[in-house]
Amino acid sequence: MADEPERPQDPRARVAEFLARFGRERNLNLPPLADDGVGMIQRGTAVVTIHVLPEKGVLLLLSCVAKQPKIDEAKARRLLALSFTETGDAAFALHPQTGDLYLRILRGLDNLDYEEFEDIVHSIAKTADYWDDKLTAELA
Repeated sequence: MADEPERPQDPRARVAEFLARFGRERNLNLPPLADDGVGMIQRGTAVVTIHVLPEKGVLLLLSCVAKQPKIDEAKARRLLALSFTETGDAAFALHPQTGDLYLRILRGLDNLDYEEFEDIVHSIAKTADYWDDKLTAELA
């Protein structure tokens, strides 16, 4: 459409533009997206890292909610159920090397627009801020 600003074709440049706009609209002084495609946003106690992975065609958002939690079968089932019913677009995942518990959102880079970027950043930040203190205490 003629009225829409032209989007940069490079996914890193496009997400960098989205991140800068996200900060401006909220009067936040966010660090710019790094050359390696990684950015960061904090909400409350939750820190969300944004990873632009053009070689895989995805945007990955991560927020650590518990460091090396002790998870038995019952707790694992609960986390899976929470991922299905309570975390919106995000899902719980264990980091394969560290064993830390994360919330994550994966989204394809194709056709990603600012409104969707804004929605998933808000979704994971809000969800992580809600669950990080609860799960750290519960899974210690």
